[in-house]
Amino acid sequence: MKLTNTFTLGKDKMPYIIAELGSNHNGDMDIAKKLIVQAKESGAHCVKFQSWSKDSIFARKKYEDNFFIADDYRDRDDVTLEEIVEEYSISEVELLEMKKFCDDVGLDCSSTPFNRAEADFLVEKLESPFIKVASMDLNNLPFLEYLAKKNKPMIISTGLSELSEIDEAVRTIENCGNDQIIILHCVSNYPPDDKDVNLRNINTLQSCYPQYPIGFSDHTIGYQIPLAAVALGASLIEKHFTLDKTMEGWDHKVSADRVDLKNMVDGTKRIIDAMGTYRVSAPESDEKKQEFRRSIVVNKAVSAGYIFKREDFDFKRPGTGIQPKYLDFVVGRKAAKDMPFDHILNKEDLV
Repeated sequence: MKLTNTFTLGKDKMPYIIAELGSNHNGDMDIAKKLIVQAKESGAHCVKFQSWSKDSIFARKKYEDNFFIADDYRDRDDVTLEEIVEEYSISEVELLEMKKFCDDVGLDCSSTPFNRAEADFLVEKLESPFIKVASMDLNNLPFLEYLAKKNKPMIISTGLSELSEIDEAVRTIENCGNDQIIILHCVSNYPPDDKDVNLRNINTLQSCYPQYPIGFSDHTIGYQIPLAAVALGASLIEKHFTLDKTMEGWDHKVSADRVDLKNMVDGTKRIIDAMGTYRVSAPESDEKKQEFRRSIVVNKAVSAGYIFKREDFDFKRPGTGIQPKYLDFVVGRKAAKDMPFDHILNKEDLV
C-alpha cells in the first residue's frame, strides 16, 4: 500500500515515521517551520497537523464550562479554553503555507480533519497523501463513511476503543469501497503508564486484520516504546514532536524533541536491518567459522602405523582439520605418519 509515490508501507520495509506536530506550533508558523526542518533532519517521512478550529472540536457547553482536560491548564484564570483553542488552531491559509514549505523541504504533509469541511480541504486543496482519523472519531461512523468515500488511504487510531469498535470502524470504511486502511494501536492517555501500553495489541491487530498494515500512535515518554513496536512489526510510527518539552502547550511534555526523534529513527533502521529473514542460515564467513570451531587433535605424540583409540583425541580451535562429529570415522584408523602432540588431524593423516 503506497502512501506516497516513493514510500510503501510493509512489514519488511522501513516504517513510515510521522512527526505529529498537532498544536505544538502553538499557533506560530515560525515555530511550525522550525519543527518541519527539525523533523526532516531527524529522519521523519511526514509531519502532521490537526485541523480543528474552536467551532469544529468542542460544543458551546464545553467553552461555557471552561473545563481544561490538560492538568497544566485546569486551574488557570488568565485564559479561557475558547481562547487557547483559538490561539493554537491552524488556518487553511497557514496549512497551505506549511504544505508548500514541506514540499520545499522534502516531507509529506498532512493534517487530521475534525469535520467534513476540513476533510474536503485536506483532500482537495492540501492534497494530503492520506486521511488521519483521530481516536476520538473511531466511533463516529457517519464521519468515517464520509471520509472513506474520499477514496484516500485512511490511517485510523484506536485509542479509547474496544476491539468490537475497531472492527465496526474497519467494516464501515470497507463497506464504502475503501480498503486502503492503516490501523494504529494507540492508548489515549498522555502519557500512559508503561503497563497500560499493551504493545502486544499490535500482534492482535495483525492477526485480526492481516490484509492491513498495523502501526503505533505513541504517547509515551521517550523513544524506547516505539522501537519495541517496530520490533513487533509496526509499519507506521506516529510520535508527537516538539522543539522544547518545556514549552507551554498541550502536548509538549509527551512529545519527542529532535534528539529523541533522531534516536527513534536511527534505532528503527537498526531494528529493521537486524530483523532480517525467517530463513535460518549462518551469516559468518567460512574463515570466521574455521576460526571459532574446533578440530580433532591428537593428545599425545604418535608414530606412523599407530591405531587410534577414542582416548587419543581432544578437540581444539581452529576448525581447519577433521570436525569433531567425524570422531567415529577416525577411531580405529592408522596414523599415516609420525604426529606430535596437539597435531590437527586431517584426512591425509589417516590410512
